[in-house]
Amino acid sequence: MEGNPAMVLAAADDADDAVLLSKQGRSGRITLNRPRAINALTHPMVLRIDAALSAWEYDDEVAVVVLDGAGGRGLCAGGDIRAIRDSALADGAAARAFWRDEYRLNARIARFRKPFVAAMDGIVMGGGVGLSAHAGTRIVTERSRVAMPEVGIGFVPDVGGTYLLSRAPGETGTHLALTADAMAAADAILCGFADHFIPSARLAAFLDSLAGTGLPDAVRAFAEPAPPGGFGDTREWIDACYSADTVEEIVERLSRLADTGELAAKEAARRILGHSPTALKVTLRALRRARALASLEDVLDQEYRVSSVAATGPDLPEGVRAQVVDKDRSPRWTPDTLAAVTDAEVERHFA
Repeated sequence: MEGNPAMVLAAADDADDAVLLSKQGRSGRITLNRPRAINALTHPMVLRIDAALSAWEYDDEVAVVVLDGAGGRGLCAGGDIRAIRDSALADGAAARAFWRDEYRLNARIARFRKPFVAAMDGIVMGGGVGLSAHAGTRIVTERSRVAMPEVGIGFVPDVGGTYLLSRAPGETGTHLALTADAMAAADAILCGFADHFIPSARLAAFLDSLAGTGLPDAVRAFAEPAPPGGFGDTREWIDACYSADTVEEIVERLSRLADTGELAAKEAARRILGHSPTALKVTLRALRRARALASLEDVLDQEYRVSSVAATGPDLPEGVRAQVVDKDRSPRWTPDTLAAVTDAEVERHFA
């Protein structure tokens, strides 16, 4: 972010309580502090985090930056989707401004010149992934649940999520994106969203140790093998089913496999068919295109175009209504079938 860091910090004062900043020895600590909302990310919070990085990047007193979340339920449940819905129901300008600054922050974290440690304990979804999974050192615990569940609210994975998902082993990223499934620790490490496992009971001690201990030594002292993940027995059929070129064919392959008794494939097909048909088709196209893009910044540019178009459609506000506002869990998607989503509608998101 351009400008004087001190001036930026002053401009973001209304986020003081939602983002706590402190120095502990040689570490700069960023703590997300909206525990009742599982630290859901607002635009002022994005600006405050960015300003802190501006202030600390060339501060010789800060050797490592640490990101964690207050409240014990998770690092961050994602963006403030109520605010995004309100914007989408208006002219979408506020949502676009939020995404612009959020995605620039995601890229900045990925390129930050000092060690950046993210404590991905508990729930880490959507915007929380953008703040943490691009960090240089990403810690998960036995409580971690890491996901990009955007298709469930009529949206498309963003914050660099399609960059990470498109580079996960085989078709695991496609499976995660279309089903909105969450990863536990081992699968998050396997899929490139995390680096090390530390038991939650030792996480606070690890983060505190960074105030005086070098990061490599701290990781060696606290990291352990992660408990076994869930992808071990499913990788073969995941790769076979999700390599199809269309969502319809993916569902067809899953359904044929389910007929042979593979219950996990049946559940995957059921979950996919419950999501926004438009979001599903745009997500698959975004993942395939992201594989061919050279950098995180290129993918974030693509995601910004996709998000901006999604904010003009009916499914994002309807999905948030169903999941968060009215909580009836019965979204009415428009259109409501995969067959009704045209190639022209999908391509419109990438213009």
